[in-house]
Amino acid sequence: MRTKSLKKNKINVITLGCSKNVYDSEVLMGQLKASGKDVVHEEEGNIVVINTCGFINNAKEESVNTILGIHAEEGRW
Repeated sequence: MRTKSLKKNKINVITLGCSKNVYDSEVLMGQLKASGKDVVHEEEGNIVVINTCGFINNAKEESVNTILGIHAEEGRW
């Protein structure tokens, strides 16, 4: 029989890129909090959302490096 984990998920929103991304992350975090989710910004969390830009090559590279870095440091966040 499976038991439900008592640990509540914490969603970590990481924002990369321009000020538009910051605004979008703030809207997303507000919506998640309104849904009763535990949300942090660029802190420890067991769920990670990376909000970034896919139009500029430097931003794409930064996004990939961030994802790989978080994966390599599993347990950091």
